Amino acid sequence: MVVMTRWLNPDEQRTWRAYLAASRALMEKLDRELQRDAGMPHAYYEILVRLSEAPDRRLRMSDLADATGSSRSRLSHAAARLEASGWIRREECPTDRRGQIAVLTDAGFATLAAAAPGHVEGVRRHLFDALSPAQVDQLHRISETMLDHLTEG
Repeated sequence: MVVMTRWLNPDEQRTWRAYLAASRALMEKLDRELQRDAGMPHAYYEILVRLSEAPDRRLRMSDLADATGSSRSRLSHAAARLEASGWIRREECPTDRRGQIAVLTDAGFATLAAAAPGHVEGVRRHLFDALSPAQVDQLHRISETMLDHLTEG
């Protein structure tokens, strides 16, 4: 059986390339700013945010990996660096000997609290200030649709 490739039409190709370039440029800009202003990459910031929002600032490492869209090994490497900085600590899981719990330390929370205003300003300046309220709504709806499609069972 021969499967025909559904090539992108010119409008789809322009949209795809613009989406890729804009997404990459935004994340690179935010990452550079976090590195410069807070001494951490965006991936580490995301880990600290997820822990700050969790009950008792604690999450199983596997849940943290899922929440940040990271592989277990990549998260483990990041956790080792964050632990060396004193921003998190890892504890054994009391219900599963193989599992670990990541805990946001007071120093990590303070680091996040210091980094957050600049990062949020960057997100506002580089994304939301460039869009009208209607475009923000469209971006939200498009993003939710894509996420639903990509994560459905």
